[in-house]
Amino acid sequence: MKSYYIYIIKCADGLLYTGFTNNIDRRFQEHQDGRNKNAFMHKRRPLELIFHQEFNAVEQAIYFEKKLKKWSAKKN
Repeated sequence: MKSYYIYIIKCADGLLYTGFTNNIDRRFQEHQDGRNKNAFMHKRRPLELIFHQEFNAVEQAIYFEKKLKKWSAKKN
């Protein structure tokens, strides 16, 4: 069975980033390595994975990610 993950990463400057992936370890390492110099988090390293939730259905994961992003938008 395939798994999907929603995650929150805390950047060195305190900003939070919410994302979606099917491989949490690989994705966090990509963010931490800073492979994409134009990426949002490239200059905000080191990073800390502060939350992740596993889902069996991609639709559930996407729904939860959208919900999280709305919560953080309301806080600002």
